[in-house]
Amino acid sequence: MARPRMAERHRRSAAIAVLVGFAAALLGLLPGTAAAASATETAAPPAKVHGRVLLIGVPGLRWGDIRRTGAPNLWSLTGQAAVGSLSVKTVAGNTCPIDGWLTVSAGQRSQLRHGGCGLPPAPNGTTVPGFAGLRQDNAHNKYGSKLGLLGDAVHRAGGCTMAIGPGAAVGAADGSGRVDGYAPSVDKTPADAWSRCALTVVDVDDVVRAYINAGVDVNGRQVHVTDKGRAAAVSAADAQVGKILRAAPAGTTVLLAGLSDNTSTGRLHVAMATGPGYGPRYLTANSTRTSGLVTLTDVTSTVLHTLGAAQPKDAVGSPWRLDGRKSASVGRVVRALKDRDTHARVYGGLVFPFYLVLIAVQIGLYAFATVGLRRKGHGLLAATKVLALAAGAVPVASFLANAFPWWRSGQPGLTLTLLILLGVAVVTAAAVAGPWRRSVTGPGAVVAGATALFLTLDVMTGNHLQNCSVLGYTPVVAGRFYGFGNTTWALWVTGVIIATGALAGRLIAGRGDRRLLPLALIVAAGLAALVVDGAPMWGADFGGIIATIPGFAAFAFMLSGRRVRPMRVIAVLAAGAVLVLGVSFLDSLRANPTHIGEFWDNLVSGDAGTVLFRKFRGMIGTLSHWQLTVIIVAGIGFLFFALLRPLAWRAAALQMAYERAPALRATFFAVLVTAVVGMLVNDSGAAIPAMAFTIAVPLALAASVRALELGGPERPPRPERSEEPSARQA
Repeated sequence: MARPRMAERHRRSAAIAVLVGFAAALLGLLPGTAAAASATETAAPPAKVHGRVLLIGVPGLRWGDIRRTGAPNLWSLTGQAAVGSLSVKTVAGNTCPIDGWLTVSAGQRSQLRHGGCGLPPAPNGTTVPGFAGLRQDNAHNKYGSKLGLLGDAVHRAGGCTMAIGPGAAVGAADGSGRVDGYAPSVDKTPADAWSRCALTVVDVDDVVRAYINAGVDVNGRQVHVTDKGRAAAVSAADAQVGKILRAAPAGTTVLLAGLSDNTSTGRLHVAMATGPGYGPRYLTANSTRTSGLVTLTDVTSTVLHTLGAAQPKDAVGSPWRLDGRKSASVGRVVRALKDRDTHARVYGGLVFPFYLVLIAVQIGLYAFATVGLRRKGHGLLAATKVLALAAGAVPVASFLANAFPWWRSGQPGLTLTLLILLGVAVVTAAAVAGPWRRSVTGPGAVVAGATALFLTLDVMTGNHLQNCSVLGYTPVVAGRFYGFGNTTWALWVTGVIIATGALAGRLIAGRGDRRLLPLALIVAAGLAALVVDGAPMWGADFGGIIATIPGFAAFAFMLSGRRVRPMRVIAVLAAGAVLVLGVSFLDSLRANPTHIGEFWDNLVSGDAGTVLFRKFRGMIGTLSHWQLTVIIVAGIGFLFFALLRPLAWRAAALQMAYERAPALRATFFAVLVTAVVGMLVNDSGAAIPAMAFTIAVPLALAASVRALELGGPERPPRPERSEEPSARQA
């Protein structure tokens, strides 16, 4: 009895050592943790405002509008200011002018839910009409926005607010809907008003007014504004900006933001900052961690930070700051930032068609495979295997296509299609050309390994492949700006698991029943996945960490032949919870924590329940996306009827693959566990198993076909009970 107990103690000690080692590894990856903790203990919020901020809101202004001749004041300001693209996403798909101003007011995504997409109302004196209703309406949106936050914070710090134009009054109003001073336009502003208050906000609405004056057609679509009409509106706005800049007192920090869309299509807009602490460089913020990219909610934070006023916890943005890169000439800066908007715009028009094609590819593969598996002709089986590998290579090929500027071509859709097909051909050729082609899992391991490898390199080098990729994320939607997006994580972790399973199977085949080394490989791969996924400077993915732990635990349990008992499940979940909370705590100590560290702050403040409920609502909402549902139903249906029920078919395809690849069953079970848990803990919901299946199902099919090719004559059917998944069959 002593030896089993001693072995059990050794296993527990090893588990503790692994957790401690992982925490220490992450701690070593968190620069400035100790210094940040010390700063947190000693820093105190300033009591009074200092300096002066002039916020110029130009709703609808884009970098493509800024020209040397048509907008000379904006062109000149670009050469002096720190610049960036502004993501203006609020609650809806596009941001109306009043939505942008309400978001500035609350420091959180807000919108006018009723009343159309018009201009903000003109104040009665210094009071915004209907502000109480707007405040109550937004307090019950999914973000719990608190209108008047900016004005109240300035007042608490001893400052006052001056608003020029209706939108400015909405943005600068306090909780009661009042500003301290108001002028209806730039031309009607007294000279002394520009220096009256610490915060002056100006609404320059010439660009969006051109679209609102154009109206909508009988179908409710925005009437097209010609290029000439838009250029005239931009010139009018530029003249207003010139007057404002000449009237601003010396030493004023000027923030200019194109804080809304002007059509039904979301776009990226202009962000500039000049004055003390700003120079001709690119802007960034902790919210995006991307050079030349900031968000609308950052505007509120930047104003408060510049004034030295304490930022309330309900304001979610981060101050704009310089990223250290000196910007180039004005012309090159404008072209570069315009190109980012073009990339996002073209991407937005291709995402839906791409998903339709992806669905068609998956369903077409399953139909073709059904015929191939039943007829078992040599040519059909070979074609099925190659097509399955090609289908599994589509995701990684779609990311690799982003290494080339396809959006700049005259036919971006065609160019992107050709690049994806080229990537699929290269990855598939690599899968079927090497010596690994002879094994059941080798070709699939190449496809999965390529997916895992390229996405790992991408997340470590700035997310260039994910950004505005058809399977990645976009700053226009603003669901994620850095690290692993939820769907990208699903593809990546599936690739990691399948590649690890193939290597573990090779180790088992070479060592008989001795599985210590394969288990060590799985543990090492799981820890590496947690580090890559959870490190703030890489994956920064909170939900992914939670889902990765039970997935790799199930992988190890099945491969070792141990039964998945309730106490073991509870132990794994408890260890995972400790690990996740530990990482969240460590990240919260950093000077610039990610959303992983922010969760710890929410937990301490009691707001974690609100965050979790919002994510749960998002997860439930994904079930209404029919594209994702089709992929899930088709994938599960094919697995169940064509592979997992082999006795209903002439060949037990997947069962034969399991027999030839001893780790394959555990591999797919781990993928399933990870995908299901990922669906439950992320707001992307059904998108996660849908993306996991786009790799797992084709590669399962490829392995099954290869097993048929190696299996020779048809084998007699096994008893029905042998087909049920069992931990000991792994």
